[in-house]
Amino acid sequence: MNYRRLGKSGLKVSELSFGSWITFGNQIQNYISERLMDIAYEHGVNFFDNAEVYAAGHSEEVMGEILSKKNWPRDTYILSSKVFFGAGGKLPTQRGLHRKHIAEACHAALKRMRVEYLDLYFCHRPDKETPIEETVWSMHQLIMQGKIFYWGTSEWSAQEIMEAHMFARQNNLIGPVVEQPQYNMLTRRKVEVEYAQIYKTVGLGTTIWSPLASGIFDRKIPRSKPDATRLQRDELNWLAERTFTDENENIVRNLKSVADELDISLAHLGIAWCLKNENVSTVILGASKTEQLEHNLQAIDKVALLDDDVMQRIELILGNKPKHPPY
Repeated sequence: MNYRRLGKSGLKVSELSFGSWITFGNQIQNYISERLMDIAYEHGVNFFDNAEVYAAGHSEEVMGEILSKKNWPRDTYILSSKVFFGAGGKLPTQRGLHRKHIAEACHAALKRMRVEYLDLYFCHRPDKETPIEETVWSMHQLIMQGKIFYWGTSEWSAQEIMEAHMFARQNNLIGPVVEQPQYNMLTRRKVEVEYAQIYKTVGLGTTIWSPLASGIFDRKIPRSKPDATRLQRDELNWLAERTFTDENENIVRNLKSVADELDISLAHLGIAWCLKNENVSTVILGASKTEQLEHNLQAIDKVALLDDDVMQRIELILGNKPKHPPY
């Protein structure tokens, strides 16, 4: 396993990490969840990603139960949670990025995961009804209390991230160090263009999710409909409609030819392509089966196969390279 700095921070995360979205406490049994975490840890993964909203908090409970059974030293792994959507409550005090929910959600996550602190704490979405100043202060206070070590954002715009940094600098507070965006061959603009200046200025780590574009690249033979165990779930209908189009299916078929010539799987090609981006700190993998995770973890050994010529061929197939503004 290789490790990369999380933006300009001193924290190093494994290039491949493991997340529990959809699976833990929802799609798979707990003993499979435990085995998946074992496999990840044994392969050098040091970052485990979670959120209050995953399975309405049950995902964190499952992960916490697993961690309590392990003898892994706490200083050998990085643990995250996210705040915004809540853990199932519908009242206005049970969601958002206001001080009350941020503090209470953090305490609840610590309790569910049975740990004394979180290494990373993400603002899961921007909150249009809460001043960024209030959110920055709240996250800073959690750091000062020793309940979190770093904080970040997920699916925030570059402008929102910079507003948080500006307020933090003006008031000698700790700003966000990491963003968790979707990034894959089909979704590129935020990571490659929108955040381009932030990497150079304040520094920004990225813990990217959906490297296989919600499973469209996680197949041996392209098919017209998503896997029934994944995107046909009610909570993922929006991803299925956006991802599984005729145009994307054609792209997948052409990429499959490139993967075949390299003698690697389509999944390896998709993950290795993400790792080629130096601004990607870690690629979050998800899995419902042990063999799936074991296979995808091998992608780290395939990055060297993607030389300039291969990357150019992929670019021509994709035809979606985002344009940078003329400045």
